[in-house]
Amino acid sequence: MREIVLDTETTGFDPFSGDRIVEIGALELYNHLPTGETFHVYINPMRNMPEEAFGVHGIGPDLLDVPRDAQPGEVTLKDKKVFEAHGQAFLDFIGNDSKLVIHNAKFDMKFLNAELSWMNLPEIPMDRAVDTLAMARNKFPGSPATLDALCRRYGIDNSSRALHGALLDSEILAEVYLELIGGRQPDLVLASGGGGKTKSVQVDDWRPTKRATPLPSRLTEEEATAHKEFVEKMGDNALWTKLG
Repeated sequence: MREIVLDTETTGFDPFSGDRIVEIGALELYNHLPTGETFHVYINPMRNMPEEAFGVHGIGPDLLDVPRDAQPGEVTLKDKKVFEAHGQAFLDFIGNDSKLVIHNAKFDMKFLNAELSWMNLPEIPMDRAVDTLAMARNKFPGSPATLDALCRRYGIDNSSRALHGALLDSEILAEVYLELIGGRQPDLVLASGGGGKTKSVQVDDWRPTKRATPLPSRLTEEEATAHKEFVEKMGDNALWTKLG
């Protein structure tokens, strides 16, 4: 089962009043496990960045020649591409039927579909969205359901989240989502073993994909040299030479 956890950052609250998406961050889950595949872009909204929005995500400050002191973590959008340059790539990443895990899905879907419709690209059906905000409110009625509040509830470290950021928020949301659906092993279910007994069964046999970039070796150059010399002393029949 493939799912996409995603988040957007915008210039405001309403795409039909002139607000635009400025960042999209998304990551892929397969059988509730992250595969390492991500989609992340900053987008030029072709308009200035309101103070309120800048205070939330630190992206901007604007596209006009209005001086302002730089802020920590600030991303300037003047040299970024507009949404039209990313729309099809975004659709290709999310695919045709993968569920989209979003916190406050109506907000993000409203912006995404507005941007896609302006490109004459197909909009995303709302029934593809899994709204973790609604899930949290249903599971913990009357309690705060913000992403930060859920991190505190589940003991998830979000200390690097001084400002909102789409990809970082997606990574944190993926952890929150797994907790909301039952913990870190959601696919481990109980099945009847007969005679009133139960047994644990793994629903899907997940296999990780090959990394695009192999992890670097943890061996130091000295350790690698020492190992090579050790194997050479063992002769041609050493197991290491056959595995090499």
